[in-house]
Amino acid sequence: MIALGLEGSANKLGVGLIRHLPNGSAEILSNIRHTYISPPGEGFLPKDTAKHHRSWVVALIKRALKESHTKISDIDCICYTKGPGMGAPLQSVAVAARCLSLLWNKPLVGVNHCIGHIEMGREITGADNPVVLYVSGGNTQVIAYAEQRYRIFGEALDIAVGNCLDRFARTLQISNDPAPGYNIEQMAKKGKNLLDLPYAVKGMDCSFSGILAVVDQLATQLLSGQPRPLMNAEGDEVVTREDLCFTLQETVFSMLVEITERAMAHVGSSQVLIVGGVGCNERLQEMMGLMARDRGGSVYATDERFCIDNGIMIAHAGLLAYKTGFTTPLQESTCTQRFRTDEVHVNWRA
Repeated sequence: MIALGLEGSANKLGVGLIRHLPNGSAEILSNIRHTYISPPGEGFLPKDTAKHHRSWVVALIKRALKESHTKISDIDCICYTKGPGMGAPLQSVAVAARCLSLLWNKPLVGVNHCIGHIEMGREITGADNPVVLYVSGGNTQVIAYAEQRYRIFGEALDIAVGNCLDRFARTLQISNDPAPGYNIEQMAKKGKNLLDLPYAVKGMDCSFSGILAVVDQLATQLLSGQPRPLMNAEGDEVVTREDLCFTLQETVFSMLVEITERAMAHVGSSQVLIVGGVGCNERLQEMMGLMARDRGGSVYATDERFCIDNGIMIAHAGLLAYKTGFTTPLQESTCTQRFRTDEVHVNWRA
C-alpha cells in the first residue's frame, strides 16, 4: 500500500510518499521539503507562510511523484496534517489534500502532527516502546504509550522549547537560514561561560517563558553595553553572544533531560526516543545519552530528514490508520490548531 503525505503545520511544507510492505516494514519512496525563511530578527507570519505553501505545493507533489516513479493509480490514500499547528498554513495544505482526493478519487486521512513524529521515529530507529520526548517550535511533551493512547506525562506550561530558542534568535538577530535553532546550536559550541538562568521544572512539566525573559534582558545588556558590559560570574571576562547561546541551551536541555528521566522511572522504561525539530540538536542527544546510559538505557533519535517536519511522517502515520479502516470524510476534512496527542485512538498498536 502507498500513501501520499502532506505536511504544512508551520513554515515547512513537506510532501512524502511511503510504501508499506507485506512484511510490515516501510519503504520511503520520496521525502521532499521546502521551507519558508523569514528575514533575521523576524518570525514567520501565518498569512505569509500559507502563501508560501500554496505557491509550492503543486510543484513538490509533481516532483515527489516523478522522483519516486509513482503513478496516481498506485496511491491508496491522501494523508494530510489535521493539526496541531498554525491555522492558515494548515488550511492551505488541507485544501490541497481535498483537491487531490477529489481529482484522483482517493480517500482522505487526517493525521495528528505529533503522532506522525512519534510513529516515524519508531519506524526509523526501531525503538520498541520508548518514553518519547517531543520537542519542536510548537510543542514540548514527554509521552509514553498505554492502552492504545500516547499519554502525555509532562509538557511545557507556556511556550515550547523550540519557540523559546527561535525567539531568542530574533533578539540576537541570528539568521533563520536554515533554521534559528540550528544556528544557535552552532554558536553554542563556541561558548564557554555559563550564566545563571531560572530553572523552572514542576514535576514533569516545565516552563520556558521566564527563562526567555531573563536571557533576553542579558542579550539587551550585551548588545548595548548598558548599564555596564555583561561579564561572566567571575567578573574577569566579557560575555559573548556564543556564551548566551551556550547558557540557554544547557539550561533548557537540562530541564528536558530531568523531566524525561522522571517519566522513564515512572513507567519503568529504558528507552528514550527524541522527535521533533529540536530533536536534531546534537547537544540535546548527547545530554540525553549520558542520562540514559547511567540508567542502563539507550537513546533513539533521527537526523534532520525525519526530525524536522516532513511529509513522509504524515504519510506513514496516515497509512497505519488507513490500514485499520480509518478515513476522513470530505465534509470532516477540517484542520485545527489544537489537537492533543492523547486524543488519537492508536488502534494499530496492541
